[in-house]
Amino acid sequence: MTGPAEGMPSPEHPCISVVVPTYNRAALLGETLDAILNQSLRPHEIIVVDDGSTDGTAAMLAARYGGLVTACRIPNSGDLAARNFGLASASGDLVAFCDSDDLWHPDFLGAMAALWAAEPRTRVAFANFTILQDGQHGTARKFDAAPPGYWGGLRPVTPDGGAVFDAPIVDRLIHFQPFFPSCMVADRRFLLGIGGWDASVGRVVGTDFATALLLAEHAPFGVVSRPLVEIRKHAGNYSADVQAMNLGDAAILEHVLRRRPSLVQHAAAIRDSAARRRADALDIAFGRHDHAAVRQIYAQLPGGHRGWRTRLKLGVSTLPPPLPRFLGGTLLALGSWRAGGGRG
Repeated sequence: MTGPAEGMPSPEHPCISVVVPTYNRAALLGETLDAILNQSLRPHEIIVVDDGSTDGTAAMLAARYGGLVTACRIPNSGDLAARNFGLASASGDLVAFCDSDDLWHPDFLGAMAALWAAEPRTRVAFANFTILQDGQHGTARKFDAAPPGYWGGLRPVTPDGGAVFDAPIVDRLIHFQPFFPSCMVADRRFLLGIGGWDASVGRVVGTDFATALLLAEHAPFGVVSRPLVEIRKHAGNYSADVQAMNLGDAAILEHVLRRRPSLVQHAAAIRDSAARRRADALDIAFGRHDHAAVRQIYAQLPGGHRGWRTRLKLGVSTLPPPLPRFLGGTLLALGSWRAGGGRG
């Protein structure tokens, strides 16, 4: 009996469905699909969910990828709904997700399959990533930005950077979130069993954070330390706007705390993290001379996060123009403000 064809799933490598949600990304989608099709381990299926595009995405898919991908079209409902539609349509043992502007290294699926082969109980896993911006390939690895001790407790399972947490890691994600949808593979039945992507957050910026927090309640939780994904930053995606991302993450933290009794034990940390993210957003708004946003964000900060620097920023932002821009620029030049933060 001959073995499995080269690049095809084997009994040791579970078959992986790939879901690609897309909305008006016809110009970038082809590069994403080519990277998926060029995986060293072929995907079981590729499901492209067109979330009501109006830019010719359907025609492009039919012309270039007919027979190679399964193209589905739904009314515009947002990325979470598109991912859940693809998840419900998938049939593989595992399901991987890739946004329609991001790029996989050829070994992404192979590394993920190897992790599951080594630890079949794994519920979900994320790979490390770098940034692609304006055609420039970044070298900074996202996982390297984690605070000290963040990766403590990982159990190595593969020789090429695959490892698992054997206990929930919600407490870590509350403060630093290094896991992005395009880096994710999950056990399909498990993900369906917990309700798929948490769509209750609506369309606030950074909607995937709610799902990451949900996944972090379960173990084994896998990571691949090799940077096997490039996340594209451009004017058309929200993740380029750190101020909006911080505000979205703060809203999501408070939202999940209200909805999930399992998170009550983390309530103090969640509230503190939400406040810190809003404070970072206020710093960024002040640096942009967006003084209306400074006033709006300040009103949402608890008293413990209204230090003298923050109160001074508010005072400057309430002055009549052109004083806020002049005084704000002067204070920024003097280095009076801590640098704005951003999603972990």
